Amino acid sequence: MKAFQETEICVSPSLLNEYRDVPQELFRKNKIDKEQFKGLIAGIAALVSSARVVVPRDVLKVCRDPKDNMVLECCVEAGADMLITGDRDLLDIGGLPFRLRIVTPRTFITMA
Repeated sequence: MKAFQETEICVSPSLLNEYRDVPQELFRKNKIDKEQFKGLIAGIAALVSSARVVVPRDVLKVCRDPKDNMVLECCVEAGADMLITGDRDLLDIGGLPFRLRIVTPRTFITMA
């Protein structure tokens, strides 16, 4: 797919911490089993192994969920054109003070 070929994944140190902490929390709370935990960790590792790490300089306060601001901060620092997410709070944001298209994974996959 052309959309995937032209995609660059970017992460920030804050997002890397989140990717480390969330699977551990899900496993600790018995929301995922050991095999799911291993699969999630492997998937995250594969994703971030080719990602460009950016360190956001700007602090944003535009999201309903304050923890989502770090995602937008990463996008701004990376100069991202698009954010692919299933997070409803991010998908529902309107009137951002910068240009960023926010789409679901399903929408992204269907893009030509």
